Amino acid sequence: MRLPLRSFCILRSLFPQRQTRNPQRRGLSGAAMRLVQFHRHGDGGGIRVGVEQGEGLGVVDLKAFDPSMPSTMRELLELGDKGLECAQRALSSGQCVLERSAIQLLSPVLAPEKVVCVGMNYRDHCLEQNAPIPKEPIIFSKFPSAITGPYDDIILPSESEEVDWEVELAFVIGRRGKHIKEEDALSYVAGFTVANDVSARDWQMKRNGKQWLLGKTFDSFCPLGPALVTTDAVKDPHNLAVRCLVNGDTVQSSNTDQMIFKTEALIAWVSKFVTLTPGDVFLTGTPPGVGVFRKPPVFLKKGDVVECQIDQLGSIINKVV
Repeated sequence: MRLPLRSFCILRSLFPQRQTRNPQRRGLSGAAMRLVQFHRHGDGGGIRVGVEQGEGLGVVDLKAFDPSMPSTMRELLELGDKGLECAQRALSSGQCVLERSAIQLLSPVLAPEKVVCVGMNYRDHCLEQNAPIPKEPIIFSKFPSAITGPYDDIILPSESEEVDWEVELAFVIGRRGKHIKEEDALSYVAGFTVANDVSARDWQMKRNGKQWLLGKTFDSFCPLGPALVTTDAVKDPHNLAVRCLVNGDTVQSSNTDQMIFKTEALIAWVSKFVTLTPGDVFLTGTPPGVGVFRKPPVFLKKGDVVECQIDQLGSIINKVV
């Protein structure tokens, strides 16, 4: 008797293969993976968690492989090593694979407790503005409702005429912590992804008492994706080429080696003030080339297409509507 795919996937989850742990792990599970959230077409919009077989390749449906696994990335991260080890087994099995044409990728994290952002964190971006190098991280936030998917539209709000782009390296917290030491900080990171810190400059720089929040947190102002690339899959997060293209023209091009405060320093700093929890998203700042500092300034308009690229992580492409 030939078993259906779902039955085979369940059997595979009951008899997992022995895994070899990386003794020098930096992240949670010591496994190199590209984790995603997605909808299956025709599935009524239910959220699923999967593992890419490679950038742009098929996606292993984690819940089809093991029905005990959760349906969201945040819940998966809350399981700690157990969840990520199951994801590794699912990837190694080669089973329960969905073609890309059968799914829609979502942001790798939805509804995090916090979206922590860092301003003025690239040396070359500070030089662009003739601004001094900060002596401590400049922290602000977006509301989680600003998060949208890697290929979803950026919605121009009627309240702003100065909407701008900002490609950024983002990372996601994988376990709970407070007062985290810098030397331990990377072990709290689940992985890295690409972000666009879309910004309404009129509200950021001229309105709302020049507090940044409102200008940063309109709906759709935080595209994320395409995948959460686990820490062990990224050779050096602070030596990655970063680019932003608008309508195919390169507007930002730099490297994360320009970051003033690296991932470890940001975690140590922010965790002095708040408890970090699985799923929390950090946006680590943008390089030069944003529209507001061009001469004359350039802002996004309907029909524009913004692509943010980071080496080893992938790219997100969002149309402005």
